[in-house]
Amino acid sequence: MKIWVDADACPTVIKEILFRAAIRTKISTTLVANHALRVPPSPYISFMQVTHGFDVADDEIVTRLNAGDLVVTADIPLAAEVIEKGGQALNPRGELYTFENIKARLTMRDFMDSLRSSGVNTGGPPALNQSDRQAFANQLDKILHKQAN
Repeated sequence: MKIWVDADACPTVIKEILFRAAIRTKISTTLVANHALRVPPSPYISFMQVTHGFDVADDEIVTRLNAGDLVVTADIPLAAEVIEKGGQALNPRGELYTFENIKARLTMRDFMDSLRSSGVNTGGPPALNQSDRQAFANQLDKILHKQAN
């Protein structure tokens, strides 16, 4: 298993959890973004910069993804592609996207997008809190533990 991170919008605190996990478990973790990012020096952590453009980082992740890999993303269409390709997708708030829940997430995303397009202010997601960070760390640990066994 390899971990891919849709890093353009991934919160710093989530990246730090991923860095610690990569070093602890010796699992290759690659951050993909269209702007430069600093990553700690480790043979298990790398950074891939892609060109600017709509979904360029997402497309790069999907192209390189192998079945069983884990992708950390809040991007629901990317998560759907990951699942379709046999990977796992984990939201930075700790929600694991699955075959069972991804269609509903896509439908809700499209509905909210339609509302915003018609001028309705739907607001944004709440700030990441300690509970979200803990949920992410717990779900990541479950995935990594399952992988190790």
